Formats: sequence, C-alpha cells, structure tokens
Amino acid sequence: MLSPVFPGLVLHSTDNLNIQSTIVVTFFPFYTLFQPPMTVIARKIGPRIFLGGTTVAWGLVMVGFGLVHDWRALVGLRAVLGLLEAGFFSTCVFLIGTWYVRHEVAKRIAFFYLFGNALGGFGGILAFGLQQMDGQAGHAGWRWIFIMEGAITCAIGIIGSFWIVHFPEDARRTKWFLTNEEIDLMIDRVQKDREDAHLSPFNLKEYIKNAADWRGWLFALNFALTSAVIYAVAYFLPIVLRDGLKFSVAQAQTLNAPCYVFGGILGFTESWLSDRYRNRGSVIIFNSLLEIIGICVLGFATNSSVRYFGAFILVGGANANLPACLTYQSNNITGQWRRAFASALIVGSGGVGGVIGSLVFREQDSPSYRPGLYTCLVAAGVTIVSVCITSVYMARMNVQQKRGGIIIEGTEGFRYTL
Repeated sequence: MLSPVFPGLVLHSTDNLNIQSTIVVTFFPFYTLFQPPMTVIARKIGPRIFLGGTTVAWGLVMVGFGLVHDWRALVGLRAVLGLLEAGFFSTCVFLIGTWYVRHEVAKRIAFFYLFGNALGGFGGILAFGLQQMDGQAGHAGWRWIFIMEGAITCAIGIIGSFWIVHFPEDARRTKWFLTNEEIDLMIDRVQKDREDAHLSPFNLKEYIKNAADWRGWLFALNFALTSAVIYAVAYFLPIVLRDGLKFSVAQAQTLNAPCYVFGGILGFTESWLSDRYRNRGSVIIFNSLLEIIGICVLGFATNSSVRYFGAFILVGGANANLPACLTYQSNNITGQWRRAFASALIVGSGGVGGVIGSLVFREQDSPSYRPGLYTCLVAAGVTIVSVCITSVYMARMNVQQKRGGIIIEGTEGFRYTL
C-alpha cells in the first residue's frame, strides 16, 4: 500500500491509517520524557554546542526521511528526531530568561516563538516549490522536500553554533556580544529582580524535588492543552480549506500562511502589552476565548468565507497563547535549576498535547469531525479554569507578602506576576 502522506513509500500493512498514526505519535514519547535530562545537559555543556549540535543532527535525520523506503525505518527516525529535539525549545526559553528581568521576557519569548512560527506558516509554500523537483536524480517530489529542508536545517545549525550566546556567567567567551561591564550590569539586574543570576551546584535529588510544585503542573497543563489545539488545527485547517472551501491542495497550503502571520502579529502585540502592564494570566484567558470563538466559527458555520475568518481567529489565539503560557510560568519560578526543570516540564507537556492533537481528528469522523472540535473546545475551557485557579492562589500569596506575613519563593521582596 502507498502512503498518501509519503507517496511512493511502501507500507507493509493494509491498515494505512494506523501506520501513519504510529509514525506521527512515535516522536512524542521521546520528545517528552527526555526534556528534563536534555535541559540539564544543555546547562552543563552550554547552548552553543547543545543547540547547534542537535540542530545539525536533526537536519541529518530529516534528510533520512527523504531516503527511506520502508515505514519501519521512518518510525525509527521519528523516535531519534524526538530525542534530538528534546530540550531544544526549553533550553532556548530558559536561556532567554537568564538574560532578562521578568517584565522584559514576554516580548523576547514571543519573538522567538512567533517569528519562527510565522516562517513555518510559509512551509507549505516552500514544500510546494520543492515538490516541483519531482523526478530529479530519480527522487519523488516529497523526498526532495525532506532532503532539501534537512540540508537547510544543517546549515542553520552550523551557522548558529558560532552566533548563539552563552549563559550570562560564560558570556565573556562570546567576544562580539557585550563588554564585561555590560555583562555585569545584566547579571546585576537579574539578581535584583529575582536573586537567581548565579548558578548553584547541581543536585539531582533537589532537581527532582521540583516536581512537587503543583503550580508547575498547572503551567504545564496550560501549555499542553494549547499545544493540543495547535496540532489539531494544523491537521484540520487544510481539510477545511480543501474540502470545505474547495481549494486545491496547493492553494490550501498557500492559504495557511496568512493565518499564522496574523497569529504572529497578535502575539507580538499582546507580549508588548503584557510586559508594559505586567499582566500574564488575562492574556492567556483572552487567547483561550479566541480559540473557543474560532473553533465554533470554523467548525459549525456554513459560509466558506466565514469559516476562513474563524480559522484566523483560532490560529491567532492558539499560537499567541503558547508564548503567553511560557512567560506566565517563567515569571513565577525562581532559581536556575528550578526554572530549568519547569521549562523542561512545560515544553515536554507540549509533546503530550501533540499526541492528543494529532489523533483527535479521525478520518471516520469526516466530514463534521465533531469529536475533534469538542476536544479543542474542552481544552480551551480547561485552560481558562487552570489559569483562574493559579492566579487566584498567587494573588492571595501576594496579599500575604505585602502584609509581611510570608516570603515568596524564598526571595525577599519577590511577588508573583498575575
């Protein structure tokens, strides 16, 4: 049987749909479980080696995607890719947090995530162009997509290994970045903000103890549920564009891009306002409400143009929500190893959300896909409830701290950002 996802790839089974699900899902257990150890490794060896090296490695894996001839090899490569990508995103978020005070972080995290995501929205256009290489050197067009994108990824990883900045205490090794006086100033600002500018010795037992903080799990839940919506939309939107709005496959790929660009604009705007007014939770609630509205319009409206408008709202709200969730967590955890664990936990939870989002829109539910739509609605609703619980708790702690009753996070003068 030939796979519709990888035309020309022989699947030695009659259950094509189950095999494709296996290929998709295999990535996530490795991506999720290896987040904490990979983040520790990144902190130990430094971001240049870790981020640059893993990027080159997964670029090679992508090239391998374009060369395999059996689905079992593809499953193995997906597992390796999950391992290599584990820790990348969480390390980037953690690295940003070490350089800036809490109320400067939202814009940076939003730029990091949304700029890449907006470019990713043009991935369909790039894929369409690369597919025109069909037949070159005896390879099908879909193979050239993976081969060329993998080669580009390797090149970016090599270049990045020279340009990525070290953590602050090692930043003097990055000669082109800041002067010694500027580095000292940055470290001093972070120390005054949350008293964790200096790295304490690593202790495995203490590192694992961070899992006992219930807030960390709710932060992760927000991220996981938002990720589930994003992955689900990535699957469902092309179907709507193709079958509901009657666009060709090429047109559907192209029409994805404006939705993600809108998500980038919305996220950048929100992050600026969030930093300016030092408010995090309400941004997540607002975006979750946008998700609910977008799901209802995209899934239940009958007019094609209205449904496409719903796609804008849904994609915008969901994609703007991810950096908001990351900032909400980053602002309310202190201690470098605690934040390293929290970053690994929250990004790893995105893998769980990815599994859910990849499976909720089932072929047998066509054409209405009601179970998938209801799942996304529940995910957005639970996110709102989770943020309300966490924010109310932290607001009460702030009141007690203001009255002089407690010290929050073991840091004198520290208050939670709601």
